[in-house]
Amino acid sequence: MTDKQSVVIIGGGPAGLTAAWELIKDGGADKYDVTVLEGTREFGGISRTVKHNGNRMDIGGHRFFSKDERIMDWWKTVLPLQGAPSYDDKKLGRDHDMEPGGPDPEVEDKVMLKRHRVSRIFWNRHFFDYPISLSPNTLKAMGFKLTMVAGFSYLKSMFHKLPEDNLENFYINRFGRKLYSMFFEGYTEKLWGRHPSQISADWGAQRVKGLSIMGVLKNAFQKLLPKQRSNAEVETSLIEEFWYPKYGPGQLWETVESNCENAGVKVLTDATVVELRQNNGSISSVVYEDSEGNRTELAADQFISSMPVKDLVNAIDAAGSDPESPESKGAPADMTKVANGLPYRDFVTVGLLVKHLKLKNTTNIPTLGNPPIVPDCWIYVQDPGYKVGRLQIFNNWSPYLVKDVNDTVWVGLEYFCEEGDSFWNMSEEDATKFAISELTRMRVINGPDEVLDSHRERVKKAYPAYFDTYEHMDELIEYLDGFGNLYCVGRNGQHRYNNMDHSMATAIEAVGNIKTGKTSKKNVWSVNTDKSYHEEK
Repeated sequence: MTDKQSVVIIGGGPAGLTAAWELIKDGGADKYDVTVLEGTREFGGISRTVKHNGNRMDIGGHRFFSKDERIMDWWKTVLPLQGAPSYDDKKLGRDHDMEPGGPDPEVEDKVMLKRHRVSRIFWNRHFFDYPISLSPNTLKAMGFKLTMVAGFSYLKSMFHKLPEDNLENFYINRFGRKLYSMFFEGYTEKLWGRHPSQISADWGAQRVKGLSIMGVLKNAFQKLLPKQRSNAEVETSLIEEFWYPKYGPGQLWETVESNCENAGVKVLTDATVVELRQNNGSISSVVYEDSEGNRTELAADQFISSMPVKDLVNAIDAAGSDPESPESKGAPADMTKVANGLPYRDFVTVGLLVKHLKLKNTTNIPTLGNPPIVPDCWIYVQDPGYKVGRLQIFNNWSPYLVKDVNDTVWVGLEYFCEEGDSFWNMSEEDATKFAISELTRMRVINGPDEVLDSHRERVKKAYPAYFDTYEHMDELIEYLDGFGNLYCVGRNGQHRYNNMDHSMATAIEAVGNIKTGKTSKKNVWSVNTDKSYHEEK
């Protein structure tokens, strides 16, 4: 029998854990010796679930939906689809197709729920469809005059196309200047800290593929027809049903991690990779450090990295020249410059447990609560008068995320910022006060007396951004691909604003290459670069 190939995987998020499982499943332990190095003590990366006093927070909100059937099958193999209604659906008489023989979420924990997606925009104290659409509700909320201005502005954009050399023009071409200025301009600047005119159109092309007013109108018209459509036929940002683990996305990744360990993967937590050593054009070993500062070197045949590209490039021969290895000099200066210039947006989420919301449920979707809460999973705050970018209503993602789902509402306020800026550096107490004041001003709650509990969570490098040195990303890819045994996967590993399914697909492609000996990594980098739109974040 041949010797096993050793593989080191950097990062225990969706990409890293997918790679580990793909290598080790179906008897892979006989062929591969797999080690996962995770810098924290949690799994799932930004897809983890934060637990606080019996309530659970989903960082950023994760709908489990993909046009990639491999990924959908992968998920339901880890957590089987529900075979009986969840607590809220049962109580409210809401319908979903149940999986014959699937687990009952009221009895079993390892279960994937089917959930209704409702996302709306909050602007000028009115709710609008998300993505923005020309529904009677939108027209009513905007008023006749504004509707006419937006309509003529849209007509102009149909005949007068701007060059799509930035994100501003990309949006104006699809929605007209008026709707762009109302719903996209301020929100994009809030999200990225840059005006859309300074951002590459790549970002829009990736996040709103196929989405336009014509697409929205077509979708609205088709809804009136009796024919049943599958989710695959709908632009992904219009998806109305998705899957969701009973206890949030972290539950799925904790399950995958445990499956990996049981199958023979060695998983080390609190193991931050600080150096990658090279020899003859390949990576020969990694050096990782624990929280006490102890360093360990680990040699391997293959390396799969989901660590941020910036950190990866700086870690290549980070210790400088090894006197015994003349080629050990770190990454070239121009590559280091590109890597260090790659921008990120960081993220703060403030969870507030409140007695009830002031917002009324004016939809025909029944919800829990007394009075019934709004049915939204997300509410996009596209009103420039507020710093908060989105609200999450965790009760609606899964009733099992909230300890007392009937009598409390667990709300997450999402703020986009830079690590080290004034909002990031705020004390937890001040950030919580700020969040409460915004919710009060928005008339979502009556005031501080409504708040029963709170928790602030900070997330570094949540969103890889497409400006500054990003235009030289191709050169960096070429340099990194030069190491034949190094694969970059996942959102931060590729500096690409991927969703979870895309991150997983990059890992599946990388493992496929390792198994077959394929040397080109084009397939790993080309995930989610096609023109068929995937998921909205």
